Amino acid sequence: MRNSRWDRWIFSAVGGANVSDEKQVALFGGASSGPVPEQEVLHLVASLQRYNRAYRAGKPLITDHEYDTMIERLRSLQPQHDFLLRVEAESLEDRAPVRHPTPMLSTQKAYQLEELQAWVLRMEKAATELGLEHFTVRVTPKLDGLAGRDEQGVFSTRGDGRVGANIGFAWERGVVPIGGRGLGVGEIVILKSFFEEHLSERFEHPRNMCVGIVSADVVNKEAQAALDAGVVHFVPYVGLASWTGGPDDLLARVEEITNDLKTQVDYALDGMVAEVVEQPLRNHLGATNHHYRWQIAIKERGESAIATVQEVLWQTGRTGNITPVLIIDPVKLSGANISRITAHHAGMVRDRSLGPGAIIEIIRSGEVIPKLVGVHQAATETLLPNACPQCGEALRWKEDFLKCTNVSSCPGQVVHRIRHWFSLLGNSDGMGIKTLERLVQAGHVTLAQIYALEADDFLAIEFGPGQTKVLVKALADSLSNPVEDARLLAAFGIPDLGIGESRRLLAQRKLVSLGVLSEVELLGIKGFGPVTSQRITESLQERWAELESLLALGFNLELTPLVSERVEVVSPISGLKIVFTGSMQQGSREEMKSQARLLGAEIQSAVSKKTDLLVVGEKAGSKLSKAEQLGVRVLSEADYLALLSI
Repeated sequence: MRNSRWDRWIFSAVGGANVSDEKQVALFGGASSGPVPEQEVLHLVASLQRYNRAYRAGKPLITDHEYDTMIERLRSLQPQHDFLLRVEAESLEDRAPVRHPTPMLSTQKAYQLEELQAWVLRMEKAATELGLEHFTVRVTPKLDGLAGRDEQGVFSTRGDGRVGANIGFAWERGVVPIGGRGLGVGEIVILKSFFEEHLSERFEHPRNMCVGIVSADVVNKEAQAALDAGVVHFVPYVGLASWTGGPDDLLARVEEITNDLKTQVDYALDGMVAEVVEQPLRNHLGATNHHYRWQIAIKERGESAIATVQEVLWQTGRTGNITPVLIIDPVKLSGANISRITAHHAGMVRDRSLGPGAIIEIIRSGEVIPKLVGVHQAATETLLPNACPQCGEALRWKEDFLKCTNVSSCPGQVVHRIRHWFSLLGNSDGMGIKTLERLVQAGHVTLAQIYALEADDFLAIEFGPGQTKVLVKALADSLSNPVEDARLLAAFGIPDLGIGESRRLLAQRKLVSLGVLSEVELLGIKGFGPVTSQRITESLQERWAELESLLALGFNLELTPLVSERVEVVSPISGLKIVFTGSMQQGSREEMKSQARLLGAEIQSAVSKKTDLLVVGEKAGSKLSKAEQLGVRVLSEADYLALLSI
């Protein structure tokens, strides 16, 4: 089953799946005749309460759309039920209560254009009653974080809308107030770009991490790394990007308005919020116990599909996490055939009863990565592994993850660590996962051992002459082709040292000196906090001999210039924010990025309104379309090289 942009409601199961009657009623609703079915109401309310508690705790069990569908079903049965007339409460135990000066209410929602049209008609009727000839609508992005209020020196959660919990300690933990303190209602969010690069495998959604930051007594290491990097923000609504115009213009251009505002925000979004601007009209419309009548959320979902799980495969990653992959009956989504979906971690399989026969809903995030967003029917049996699928060692739970503790000898961890090295270096071809599995199986389990291999060694492992030639060349290319020192450091796999963090570090300290880097010295570099500084320096000292032996092999390193030694660069692209996309003919994209950095440009990974220039090679994809939509300057590879020669 697939949903177009405004056709979002799902009222039946697909493909002959045997979804239980209870699930169909709870999730999809159904016709009601005669007396109100009290048992259904009781079941709906109990389920909504459970799902709401899980959502507020940062561990949602169903999608927003499924939850909203259940709300509408309850509304059709008992419009005045108490659950519908109050804000779904967020509870933080052991936090001091704070009474809000004005209520922080929920927002009514529009999933279909007709619902937005109906809201506009109600606003027009109210304006006529008040004698207004016209009114203005303001649209802002609807942040998908943890709602809060920062006023008169007090920072609190929304709570039940009238009483929240004091979370002033969040500032000490590292939450950054965007625009300063005391700007009123807003949300705690994390930069989406940072989350996708560093945390998407650990957390299902950015909101989950934000909830943990204010609910946990001790912040976990991943969240602490984000806090240390300064990417967890409290964003007041008053400072958000916005569109303002008339109601007719809103209805005619809602898709254009939504797409434009999305490009201006680097946070997870849950749609848009439309609200009346004129205060007299707001006062006239007022509010229910649940929401303000002058405001509505414009919600949408990406293209989704319903599929049945065939089996669950378990894979061992380079950090020892045992990751579940759902094999599903193939479905077509956004033009691609999807047969495998990640389930993130063992906790999701356990909590959502995922297994053969489960009926799930999937979505393609950004039309690229297939993602699980809901479970419509649980599996009758869920089996979790008690041993590592690669080495057979016992597993232990760490939060929601099952982990293999056989760090040095587990083939799965070793293979993926070596694969991570070659993949992130990106300066040679040939070291694929199947090749590395054969090498590790033959006893070559360290990078030093891999680089020491010669043609006779590959032949002895029964690689053919042709493949042997490719592999010998791949190792030689890895040493001789240029590679950024920050990329090599990140490829080594030190916890909390991605490419961005490595660049910041190497702008202050040379790579060859990191073996004696102290925790205090690292803490003095912007972007590194106490927890990450300790972990990074300890890991560097523990593994320095290994890294030093690799550096002795003679990699062709492009060194990051120290800030203290930099001179101002004057070039045609100095100061420009540039994105590279497509296949280049005169060199790799990484080579072009490195050159652009040396010429004073700032390299971005995605196109936004802040992008100055997109350089396109062959087979440029969605980035080109987005640049054209935003009016970003676009140059071909040839034109870009001509620009540099000016």
